[in-house]
Amino acid sequence: MARIKAHEPVLLLTEDRKRYLIRPKPGGVWYSHQGHLKYDDLIGRPFGQVVTTHLGRKLLALQPTTADLIQHIKRATQIVYPKDAAHLVMQLDLWNGKRVIEAGSGSGGLTLAFARAVMPSGRVYSYEARPEHQRLAQRNIEQLGLKDYVEFKLRDIAEGFDENDVDAVFLDVREAAAFIPQVQAALSEGGMFASLQPTANQVSELTAALQKGDFVEIRVEEILLRAWKPVPGRLRPADRMIAHTGFLIFARKLNPEHRFFWMDKRERRRAAEFASRESEK
Repeated sequence: MARIKAHEPVLLLTEDRKRYLIRPKPGGVWYSHQGHLKYDDLIGRPFGQVVTTHLGRKLLALQPTTADLIQHIKRATQIVYPKDAAHLVMQLDLWNGKRVIEAGSGSGGLTLAFARAVMPSGRVYSYEARPEHQRLAQRNIEQLGLKDYVEFKLRDIAEGFDENDVDAVFLDVREAAAFIPQVQAALSEGGMFASLQPTANQVSELTAALQKGDFVEIRVEEILLRAWKPVPGRLRPADRMIAHTGFLIFARKLNPEHRFFWMDKRERRRAAEFASRESEK
Protein backbone atom coordinates (compact mmCIF):
# COMPACT_ATOMS: atom_id res chain seq x y z
CA MET A 1 0.00 0.00 0.00
CA ALA A 2 1.48 3.34 -1.08
CA ARG A 3 1.98 5.82 1.72
CA ILE A 4 2.47 9.57 1.81
CA LYS A 5 6.12 10.57 2.01
CA ALA A 6 7.70 13.86 3.00
CA HIS A 7 8.42 16.25 0.10
CA GLU A 8 6.59 14.06 -2.43
CA PRO A 9 3.41 15.32 -4.17
CA VAL A 10 -0.03 14.71 -2.69
CA LEU A 11 -3.36 15.68 -4.26
CA LEU A 12 -5.96 17.01 -1.83
CA LEU A 13 -9.57 16.79 -3.02
CA THR A 14 -12.20 18.83 -1.16
CA GLU A 15 -15.87 17.96 -0.74
CA ASP A 16 -16.76 20.63 -3.29
CA ARG A 17 -14.25 19.04 -5.73
CA LYS A 18 -11.51 21.63 -5.55
CA ARG A 19 -8.05 20.19 -6.07
CA TYR A 20 -4.75 21.18 -4.43
CA LEU A 21 -1.30 19.74 -5.08
CA ILE A 22 0.97 19.92 -2.05
CA ARG A 23 4.37 18.59 -0.95
CA PRO A 24 4.26 17.93 2.82
CA LYS A 25 7.28 19.00 4.82
CA PRO A 26 7.87 17.64 8.35
CA GLY A 27 6.76 20.22 10.90
CA GLY A 28 5.02 22.35 8.26
CA VAL A 29 1.41 23.44 7.89
CA TRP A 30 -0.84 23.82 4.82
CA TYR A 31 -3.07 26.90 4.95
CA SER A 32 -6.19 27.60 2.89
CA HIS A 33 -9.74 28.87 3.22
CA GLN A 34 -10.60 25.25 4.06
CA GLY A 35 -8.59 25.63 7.25
CA HIS A 36 -5.07 24.59 8.10
CA LEU A 37 -3.68 21.06 8.08
CA LYS A 38 -0.49 19.89 9.75
CA TYR A 39 1.75 18.01 7.34
CA ASP A 40 2.76 15.62 10.11
CA ASP A 41 -0.87 14.41 10.13
CA LEU A 42 -0.40 13.34 6.50
CA ILE A 43 3.12 11.93 6.34
CA GLY A 44 3.15 8.16 6.74
CA ARG A 45 -0.57 7.67 6.13
CA PRO A 46 -1.83 5.57 3.21
CA PHE A 47 -3.16 7.38 0.16
CA GLY A 48 -6.94 7.36 -0.12
CA GLN A 49 -7.56 8.47 3.46
CA VAL A 50 -9.74 11.38 4.57
CA VAL A 51 -8.10 14.01 6.77
CA THR A 52 -9.69 16.98 8.53
CA THR A 53 -8.56 20.60 8.83
CA HIS A 54 -8.82 22.60 12.07
CA LEU A 55 -12.16 23.97 10.74
CA GLY A 56 -13.56 20.47 10.36
CA ARG A 57 -13.33 20.47 6.53
CA LYS A 58 -12.70 17.03 5.08
CA LEU A 59 -9.98 16.43 2.48
CA LEU A 60 -9.29 13.25 0.52
CA ALA A 61 -5.55 12.64 0.14
CA LEU A 62 -4.80 10.99 -3.22
CA GLN A 63 -1.73 9.95 -5.15
CA PRO A 64 -1.55 12.40 -8.10
CA THR A 65 -1.60 11.10 -11.65
CA THR A 66 0.66 12.40 -14.43
CA ALA A 67 -2.29 14.50 -15.63
CA ASP A 68 -2.66 16.02 -12.14
CA LEU A 69 1.03 16.88 -12.02
CA ILE A 70 0.98 18.54 -15.46
CA GLN A 71 -2.00 20.71 -14.55
CA HIS A 72 -0.74 21.75 -11.13
CA ILE A 73 2.98 22.33 -11.60
CA LYS A 74 4.26 25.85 -11.15
CA ARG A 75 4.21 27.47 -14.59
CA ALA A 76 5.48 30.51 -16.43
CA THR A 77 4.26 29.41 -19.84
CA GLN A 78 1.17 27.80 -21.33
CA ILE A 79 1.29 24.06 -20.62
CA VAL A 80 0.62 21.24 -23.05
CA TYR A 81 -2.72 19.86 -21.83
CA PRO A 82 -2.88 16.23 -20.64
CA LYS A 83 -5.19 15.30 -23.53
CA ASP A 84 -2.48 16.40 -25.98
CA ALA A 85 0.43 15.07 -23.89
CA ALA A 86 -1.05 11.56 -23.77
CA HIS A 87 -1.60 11.51 -27.53
CA LEU A 88 1.96 12.71 -28.11
CA VAL A 89 3.40 9.93 -25.95
CA MET A 90 1.44 7.35 -27.93
CA GLN A 91 2.11 8.74 -31.40
CA LEU A 92 5.82 9.28 -30.75
CA ASP A 93 5.92 5.67 -29.52
CA LEU A 94 7.69 6.50 -26.26
CA TRP A 95 8.44 3.70 -23.83
CA ASN A 96 11.26 2.46 -21.63
CA GLY A 97 14.61 2.97 -23.32
CA LYS A 98 13.59 5.47 -25.99
CA ARG A 99 15.57 8.69 -26.60
CA VAL A 100 13.55 11.82 -27.34
CA ILE A 101 14.46 15.46 -27.99
CA GLU A 102 12.11 18.19 -26.77
CA ALA A 103 12.35 21.89 -27.69
CA GLY A 104 11.48 24.04 -25.75
CA SER A 105 11.18 23.01 -22.15
CA GLY A 106 8.52 25.54 -21.13
CA SER A 107 7.51 24.85 -17.53
CA GLY A 108 8.37 21.14 -17.77
CA GLY A 109 4.86 19.72 -17.96
CA LEU A 110 5.38 17.72 -21.14
CA THR A 111 8.94 16.94 -20.05
CA LEU A 112 7.61 15.03 -17.06
CA ALA A 113 5.18 13.06 -19.27
CA PHE A 114 8.02 12.14 -21.64
CA ALA A 115 10.35 11.23 -18.75
CA ARG A 116 7.77 8.96 -17.12
CA ALA A 117 7.23 7.24 -20.47
CA VAL A 118 10.90 6.49 -21.27
CA MET A 119 12.22 5.80 -17.74
CA PRO A 120 14.21 4.07 -16.38
CA SER A 121 16.48 3.32 -19.35
CA GLY A 122 15.49 6.13 -21.72
CA ARG A 123 16.45 9.78 -21.90
CA VAL A 124 14.78 13.12 -22.59
CA TYR A 125 16.96 15.89 -24.03
CA SER A 126 15.16 19.15 -23.31
CA TYR A 127 16.31 22.30 -25.15
CA GLU A 128 15.30 25.79 -24.05
CA ALA A 129 16.58 29.19 -25.19
CA ARG A 130 15.25 31.19 -22.20
CA PRO A 131 17.21 30.74 -18.94
CA GLU A 132 14.31 31.64 -16.64
CA HIS A 133 12.06 29.03 -18.23
CA GLN A 134 14.76 26.38 -18.09
CA ARG A 135 15.34 27.05 -14.38
CA LEU A 136 11.63 26.59 -13.64
CA ALA A 137 11.42 23.39 -15.71
CA GLN A 138 14.50 21.99 -13.98
CA ARG A 139 13.07 22.77 -10.56
CA ASN A 140 9.74 21.11 -11.41
CA ILE A 141 11.44 18.00 -12.75
CA GLU A 142 13.77 17.74 -9.75
CA GLN A 143 10.86 18.05 -7.30
CA LEU A 144 9.17 15.11 -9.02
CA GLY A 145 12.27 12.92 -8.76
CA LEU A 146 12.80 12.73 -12.53
CA LYS A 147 16.10 14.59 -12.96
CA ASP A 148 18.03 11.37 -13.71
CA TYR A 149 16.00 10.89 -16.89
CA VAL A 150 16.19 14.44 -18.31
CA GLU A 151 19.16 16.36 -19.68
CA PHE A 152 18.51 20.11 -19.97
CA LYS A 153 20.35 22.22 -22.52
CA LEU A 154 20.31 26.01 -22.81
CA ARG A 155 20.59 26.48 -26.55
CA ASP A 156 19.07 28.11 -29.61
CA ILE A 157 18.12 25.05 -31.64
CA ALA A 158 19.05 26.88 -34.83
CA GLU A 159 22.57 25.74 -33.91
CA GLY A 160 21.39 22.13 -34.18
CA PHE A 161 21.06 19.32 -31.66
CA ASP A 162 23.95 17.52 -29.96
CA GLU A 163 22.24 14.14 -30.35
CA ASN A 164 21.75 12.02 -33.43
CA ASP A 165 19.93 8.80 -34.24
CA VAL A 166 17.25 9.61 -31.63
CA ASP A 167 13.86 7.90 -31.67
CA ALA A 168 11.71 11.03 -31.62
CA VAL A 169 11.79 14.83 -31.77
CA PHE A 170 9.10 17.20 -30.52
CA LEU A 171 9.04 20.92 -31.30
CA ASP A 172 7.01 23.43 -29.30
CA VAL A 173 8.66 26.56 -30.68
CA ARG A 174 7.74 29.49 -32.89
CA GLU A 175 8.49 29.10 -36.59
CA ALA A 176 9.00 25.37 -36.22
CA ALA A 177 9.21 25.07 -40.00
CA ALA A 178 12.63 26.74 -39.92
CA PHE A 179 14.11 23.91 -37.85
CA ILE A 180 13.16 20.88 -39.92
CA PRO A 181 16.75 20.44 -41.23
CA GLN A 182 17.98 20.21 -37.60
CA VAL A 183 15.21 17.74 -36.79
CA GLN A 184 16.06 15.62 -39.81
CA ALA A 185 19.75 15.51 -38.83
CA ALA A 186 18.94 14.32 -35.30
CA LEU A 187 16.32 11.65 -36.10
CA SER A 188 17.03 8.02 -36.82
CA GLU A 189 15.63 6.55 -40.02
CA GLY A 190 12.01 5.76 -39.25
CA GLY A 191 12.11 8.13 -36.26
CA MET A 192 9.00 10.05 -35.23
CA PHE A 193 8.46 13.80 -35.35
CA ALA A 194 5.74 15.87 -33.71
CA SER A 195 5.01 19.52 -33.09
CA LEU A 196 2.32 21.58 -31.40
CA GLN A 197 1.34 24.77 -33.24
CA PRO A 198 -1.39 27.25 -32.20
CA THR A 199 -2.39 28.69 -35.58
CA ALA A 200 -3.36 27.35 -39.00
CA ASN A 201 -0.80 29.43 -40.92
CA GLN A 202 2.01 27.96 -38.78
CA VAL A 203 0.68 24.50 -39.58
CA SER A 204 0.74 25.29 -43.31
CA GLU A 205 4.35 26.42 -43.12
CA LEU A 206 5.37 23.35 -41.14
CA THR A 207 3.67 20.82 -43.41
CA ALA A 208 5.28 22.48 -46.43
CA ALA A 209 8.70 22.17 -44.78
CA LEU A 210 8.07 18.50 -43.96
CA GLN A 211 7.04 17.79 -47.55
CA LYS A 212 10.32 19.27 -48.77
CA GLY A 213 12.22 17.10 -46.27
CA ASP A 214 12.54 13.34 -45.94
CA PHE A 215 9.25 12.81 -44.13
CA VAL A 216 6.20 10.65 -44.77
CA GLU A 217 2.87 10.02 -43.03
CA ILE A 218 2.37 13.72 -42.41
CA ARG A 219 -0.76 14.26 -40.31
CA VAL A 220 -2.48 17.26 -38.75
CA GLU A 221 -4.83 16.63 -35.83
CA GLU A 222 -6.54 18.37 -32.95
CA ILE A 223 -8.12 16.81 -29.88
CA LEU A 224 -11.37 18.08 -28.37
CA LEU A 225 -12.29 16.78 -24.93
CA ARG A 226 -15.89 16.98 -23.71
CA ALA A 227 -16.79 15.71 -20.27
CA TRP A 228 -20.26 14.49 -19.25
CA LYS A 229 -21.94 15.08 -15.91
CA PRO A 230 -21.84 11.71 -14.13
CA VAL A 231 -25.40 11.89 -12.72
CA PRO A 232 -27.30 8.72 -13.74
CA GLY A 233 -30.71 10.38 -13.61
CA ARG A 234 -29.64 13.45 -15.62
CA LEU A 235 -26.79 12.22 -17.80
CA ARG A 236 -25.77 15.02 -20.16
CA PRO A 237 -22.66 16.80 -21.48
CA ALA A 238 -20.95 19.27 -19.17
CA ASP A 239 -21.54 22.95 -19.82
CA ARG A 240 -17.89 23.55 -20.67
CA MET A 241 -15.31 21.59 -22.63
CA ILE A 242 -11.60 21.71 -23.38
CA ALA A 243 -11.74 22.46 -27.08
CA HIS A 244 -8.94 23.68 -29.33
CA THR A 245 -5.64 23.97 -27.46
CA GLY A 246 -3.36 23.57 -30.46
CA PHE A 247 -2.76 21.65 -33.68
CA LEU A 248 -0.70 18.48 -33.45
CA ILE A 249 1.47 17.72 -36.47
CA PHE A 250 3.05 14.27 -36.89
CA ALA A 251 5.46 12.79 -39.43
CA ARG A 252 7.98 9.99 -39.79
CA LYS A 253 11.49 10.34 -41.21
CA LEU A 254 12.25 8.01 -44.09
CA ASN A 255 15.13 7.32 -46.44
CA PRO A 256 14.77 9.84 -49.30
CA GLU A 257 14.78 7.00 -51.83
CA HIS A 258 11.42 5.85 -50.47
CA ARG A 259 9.77 9.09 -49.37
CA PHE A 260 6.98 8.87 -52.02
CA PHE A 261 6.17 5.24 -51.26
CA TRP A 262 3.26 5.97 -48.90
CA MET A 263 1.40 8.23 -51.34
CA ASP A 264 -1.17 7.27 -53.94
CA LYS A 265 -0.48 8.15 -57.59
CA ARG A 266 -2.14 11.58 -57.44
CA GLU A 267 -0.39 12.58 -54.22
CA ARG A 268 2.91 11.27 -55.55
CA ARG A 269 2.61 13.37 -58.70
CA ARG A 270 1.68 16.50 -56.74
CA ALA A 271 4.55 15.98 -54.29
CA ALA A 272 7.02 15.53 -57.13
CA GLU A 273 5.76 18.70 -58.85
CA PHE A 274 5.97 20.61 -55.57
CA ALA A 275 9.54 19.42 -54.94
CA SER A 276 10.52 20.34 -58.48
CA ARG A 277 9.14 23.88 -58.15
CA GLU A 278 10.90 24.39 -54.83
CA SER A 279 14.25 23.22 -56.24
CA GLU A 280 13.99 25.84 -58.99
CA LYS A 281 13.59 28.71 -56.54
